[in-house]
Amino acid sequence: MDKNQLAIRIKQLRKQKGMSQEFLADESGLSLRTVQRIENGESNPTGDSLKKLSNALNVNPDELIDWSIKEDPKFLTNLNLSALTFLVFPLLGILIPFVLWIPKKGKVKRLNQLGRELINFQITWTLALFLIPILLFVVSKMELIAGLSFSSFIAYVIVLYIFNLILIMLNTIRIGNNKSAIYKPQISFLK
Repeated sequence: MDKNQLAIRIKQLRKQKGMSQEFLADESGLSLRTVQRIENGESNPTGDSLKKLSNALNVNPDELIDWSIKEDPKFLTNLNLSALTFLVFPLLGILIPFVLWIPKKGKVKRLNQLGRELINFQITWTLALFLIPILLFVVSKMELIAGLSFSSFIAYVIVLYIFNLILIMLNTIRIGNNKSAIYKPQISFLK
């Protein structure tokens, strides 16, 4: 929990209990300035201060700091849809979901699995998009495979784009129905 959320929670509990900052300071054994700094989000309380505050507010320290993992289907949907940025530039389909996933990792139910699978799939898809045409081009120049044309490469790219788009849309529906997303095939880069 960041210090701003903690500050809001302490202030909210203090007001619910009808306490002034001075009274909370007296009850907790902390200085008034320390209570003010904590409530203004200027500092994080130490473990000892947190314990004193929870005792003075007559709450469990876990109630003061909300460690629970939240259910947030909207964030899961938005994370999934962020992969659509591959339409602008393929690497964005990896970077944008990764940037959204990392700060919330471990805080939202089902996010770790979705983030890992989505990013693994997008990395696999991006490699297939770039490496397989290069490989096919090299093989065709070595005359091991005859008849590969530029239109074959374009058709391959179009099929890959459509596949990725359909998979993202289907998984958005699955997430909306509280089901697990399925991103296959994928190479497990992130474990």
